[in-house]
Amino acid sequence: MNLEKKKAEQYLKTAKGQIDGILKMIEEGRYCIDISNQIIASQALLKKANTMILKQHLNHCVKDAFLHNKGEEKVEEIISVLDKLMK
Repeated sequence: MNLEKKKAEQYLKTAKGQIDGILKMIEEGRYCIDISNQIIASQALLKKANTMILKQHLNHCVKDAFLHNKGEEKVEEIISVLDKLMK
């Protein structure tokens, strides 16, 4: 596993722990703003994980595709992902 995937895995494991904590906060009837802040923190970790996965994809999959004259398909995949991210 390369560095980007390891970082993504770490971010996702941390987000999983935070989400478990958020569920517990809701069950305990904790203050809504505190819960919201934890949700925002979890979202930030998910975004970081996605960035690492996309970085890995660009550095390895897309690069390899261009070396084998198959880059256009990978560019379309990236455009599709960017379109989803911008919504």
